[in-house]
Amino acid sequence: MAKATETEQYVVLPPRGLRAGTSAGDAQAREVLVGAESVTGGRLSIDGSQVPVKVIDSIASNGAKLVELSPASALALRFLRPGLRVVPVVYYTPAVAPIPQVESRPVTTTSGRTAAGDTITMKVVSKKDKSPVVGAIVVAFVDFAGRTGAQGVTDGAGQVSLALGAASVQLQRLYIYPVDGYWSLIKKNVTVSSASVLTLAPLDLAYTDGVRYFYPSSPDDAGAGVTVGVVDTGVAAHPDLVIAGGANTVPGEDPTDFGDNGVHHGTHVAGIIAARGTPPTGIRGVAPGVSLRAYRVFGQGSGSASSFAIAKAIDQAVTDKCDLINMSLGGGQADPVLTAAVEDARAAGSLCIIAAGNDGRKPVSFPAYDDRALAVSAMGRKGTFPTSATEAGDVAAPYGTDKKNFLADFSNVGPQLDLVGPGVGIMSTVPGGYEEISGTSMACPAVTGAAARSLTPKILKMKRAAARSDAMVTAVVATAKPLGFGPTFEGHGVPRPD
Repeated sequence: MAKATETEQYVVLPPRGLRAGTSAGDAQAREVLVGAESVTGGRLSIDGSQVPVKVIDSIASNGAKLVELSPASALALRFLRPGLRVVPVVYYTPAVAPIPQVESRPVTTTSGRTAAGDTITMKVVSKKDKSPVVGAIVVAFVDFAGRTGAQGVTDGAGQVSLALGAASVQLQRLYIYPVDGYWSLIKKNVTVSSASVLTLAPLDLAYTDGVRYFYPSSPDDAGAGVTVGVVDTGVAAHPDLVIAGGANTVPGEDPTDFGDNGVHHGTHVAGIIAARGTPPTGIRGVAPGVSLRAYRVFGQGSGSASSFAIAKAIDQAVTDKCDLINMSLGGGQADPVLTAAVEDARAAGSLCIIAAGNDGRKPVSFPAYDDRALAVSAMGRKGTFPTSATEAGDVAAPYGTDKKNFLADFSNVGPQLDLVGPGVGIMSTVPGGYEEISGTSMACPAVTGAAARSLTPKILKMKRAAARSDAMVTAVVATAKPLGFGPTFEGHGVPRPD
């Protein structure tokens, strides 16, 4: 716990929403928020009291502020202006399916070191031309239930050395997750040694994965007239993508740098929505005709984003007249900052579509469970990924009316769900190429693309207010087709606008 003199980051909010209004009830909060824009000497003056505060960033002059305060100063600020909300910053992560993790090493000697001759060096190569696969994550379990084994990343020669306790070992499970260009691989009950060479199948962009099964041959103008904001890790330049603009809302970074932050997640999400390539040399999203905007909320190389950065991005997306806002992120605790941002967006005629999370049937995560957003779970279909891919481990009940359809094993579920989308083994764009990834992160943009195709010119011409957002929800849900999983697993079903 922080000491009273240590500072922490907080977000200072008005009584409602992200911006203080003009009503008498908001007057004191507005005065403080506007005054914080010009704090001098590190102190905010309120009724003669001096509150030590450092203002880091601001959503608007009358809007939420990111500040550094001591707990004592936060307490003083709440006392002096009871209408203000002063809440700690919360962090969120991309909603991708988790990679199994090793938790313990194999049997060791009494000295605590692994036995002599225990290291196995395997090689991972392309099935097509035997070239090395670089940067692939390799996870080997001698005891899967006990999470005992070793893991590593392939080097420039495609090799990885794993301390497995012997020169030859039978593994209960072996997983390989390539960075891009290949399908992942799972092997069960396989014996490995330093002579082992494992091959990965290259991606075939003409292959019918889950997105392409449910949304085949999207025409060039699908989603035309709709503006979609991607609040994520940024979107890289790619031959299959056209980015209309965006912003970086990470405090302290260049606000014009909304490109990929090195994690690749946002570029993959963007491609599912709006890639304009043509197989087999490119890939096609669900709604290639939309105007796509990128809002980077994850810092360079970072796997987490702050509630303030996300809220500022949502606010900017609304300002930029985004009709739909895709948020393939979550996992943090319920937070007034994002609640306010989603609420403001809905009131301004923009609709947030949010991934439900990937905690293996746990309840829908925040912010997806906010009733003013659409929450999306992930499903898969047998035959839309190789049986040798790690996605084979995501097949689980419940199965649909068509028994090839299943609710992904990793997907969160619950009564807050609105829709379900294909999210198992999905191919899409990444910087410099293509990658297959699984997660509600992938299901969410598939649904966002389908939603874009559901919006009629009449809806898009409506005044940007809550009634417009409500009309968008009605239009999207009207296209949903139940798959037979049941409402707590799929909401209304998978949207099929055409």
